[in-house]
Amino acid sequence: MKTSLPKESEIQRSWYIVDAANKPLGRLAVKVANLLRGRNKAIFTPSIDTGDFVIVLNAKSVKLTGNKEEKKVYQRYTGYRSGHKTTTVATMRERHPDRIITKAVEGMLPGNHLNKKVIKRLKVYAGTEHTHAAQNPKVIELK
Repeated sequence: MKTSLPKESEIQRSWYIVDAANKPLGRLAVKVANLLRGRNKAIFTPSIDTGDFVIVLNAKSVKLTGNKEEKKVYQRYTGYRSGHKTTTVATMRERHPDRIITKAVEGMLPGNHLNKKVIKRLKVYAGTEHTHAAQNPKVIELK
């Protein structure tokens, strides 16, 4: 028995559209991360990038359960002394609604050498307009 690994030329990358309006953030992030990694394909291998492109629309209206709108905090460090910055989801939704979904999907991806390559195939838009009509993306309904 031989184990066959897919070559880069054999990988067919598709484009998918996901509508995030009134969908729970965590469940949406899991489905998008699985599409980005290629977990829905028969040729999936954890060490090889076999994933697809994903376009997420309506990032501004993604749903968070409980009190996460005010209590969930994103933290970052600028690199300078006293450079610890915190931002709540409410302010992040006003300023950069696409980063809410991007950060959630990044957290669902494994922290290996493929992470940066995979996250580049995620395209998130705050509204319903996108610039990828030429790729003929397929619409995926999340339950």
